[in-house]
Amino acid sequence: MTRARQQGGKHAAQRTCIVSGETRPRDELLRFVLAPDGQVVFDLKASLPGRGAWLVPERAALEQAMARKAFSRAFRANAAAAPDLPEKVHEQISQAALSALSMARKAGQAISGFDKVSAALDKGEVSVLISASDGAPDGRRKLAAKMKKAGLGEKIADSFTSAQLSLAFSRPNVIHAAMTGGGLADRFLKLARWAKALDAGNEKAESAARTLEQSKQ
Repeated sequence: MTRARQQGGKHAAQRTCIVSGETRPRDELLRFVLAPDGQVVFDLKASLPGRGAWLVPERAALEQAMARKAFSRAFRANAAAAPDLPEKVHEQISQAALSALSMARKAGQAISGFDKVSAALDKGEVSVLISASDGAPDGRRKLAAKMKKAGLGEKIADSFTSAQLSLAFSRPNVIHAAMTGGGLADRFLKLARWAKALDAGNEKAESAARTLEQSKQ
């Protein structure tokens, strides 16, 4: 176990990824535990008892851990990972992110609709911009440009479809949304990024893009 110094002299516990060997604060990694029956279980809240195995939040890292039997080495015991573990992890993280968004909406910390989001951006009230992954590119580009102009270009989430966002807002056809502050915004953004990094479709798209780029060199 290692610790990193934070502001105010406090220390944040760090953990090491069992695949990459990279060390990060524990809240930036995925934690897994070993169930009594020998199955690898994802611990979203990082609160389950027992020895933990940590991974960077990337689908490739999880798949490599399964293929290389890294979990067995980390737990020092036979560890069986279900073939659909990546899908289950992605689903749990997605549900947690959308739950945070729904809570923010109920607390008055999230809005939806192009005009409302655009107006909030003009007033400097947006902390996280949310765009449906299947939304029209034109509207997404316009709002993203405003976020970048405000120096918040890295706080854009496009991990979820319109149908998923609509459920979180309890209204149909949500394409553009935003969070206007509060701790829920930080939690949602982190989980949304994790969901995107663990999405099989996104992983394939990024792989194809890297292959195309390499072919041009």
